[in-house]
Amino acid sequence: MRHIILDTETTGLEWKKGNRVVEIGCVELVERRPTGRTFHKYLNPDREFEAGAQEVTGLTLEFLADKPRFAEVADEFLAFVDGAELVIHNAAFDMGFLEYELSRLGEGYGRLRDRVTVVDSLDLARKRFPGQRNSLDALCKRLGVDNSHRQLHGALLDAQLLAEAWLALTSGQGEIGFAAAEPVAGARGGRFPLPAMPTGPRPSIAVPAEDLALHAARVEAIRRKAGHCVWDVPEAAEADAVAAVG
Repeated sequence: MRHIILDTETTGLEWKKGNRVVEIGCVELVERRPTGRTFHKYLNPDREFEAGAQEVTGLTLEFLADKPRFAEVADEFLAFVDGAELVIHNAAFDMGFLEYELSRLGEGYGRLRDRVTVVDSLDLARKRFPGQRNSLDALCKRLGVDNSHRQLHGALLDAQLLAEAWLALTSGQGEIGFAAAEPVAGARGGRFPLPAMPTGPRPSIAVPAEDLALHAARVEAIRRKAGHCVWDVPEAAEADAVAAVG
């Protein structure tokens, strides 16, 4: 199974107001393992940022001025994601923007949804953790994914973090070491080797004299306080008790 973990950054919150994609980040997983293949592009939006959007990403129009436009990378992007299952946090947001970008290129490109299937990791998180915050930062913290280096939103960084969070969110026991003994080289959070069972006779341990003396003193203290001690049962009485049970 081929998954593409995807994230975008935009000039604003609504594509219906003409906002554009300024960054696309994708991470490829095959059989739930990172392949090392990524897709990452900054894009010239040919428009201003909405208030607040620029502060979220740290991107500026000056930085994006010499970057390609979506039309210039559309074929490469579609080839990268074609046939995959996209994993997106709040999928409606990113898919809305990407479909809008494709629609601007004409009918020849069709719809992105006709090329891929989509899984919304936010929806999965809400079902697993109802009533809790399920932003990417909150999910990383809850699932033990280190996001300390995430100071600003960035499409590729967020896709990488989401890949780790999604694997943790959807993992079963067989994937975290309970079902297999063989290790998988280079796998993070993969299967771990089970320790070998010990062989040969068990070691004989000699109890030091001072420990025996301390034990005897402790038993005597119990005897004085309780009137008896389980170690005071005569051997004959113990044998009778064993025989009665047997």
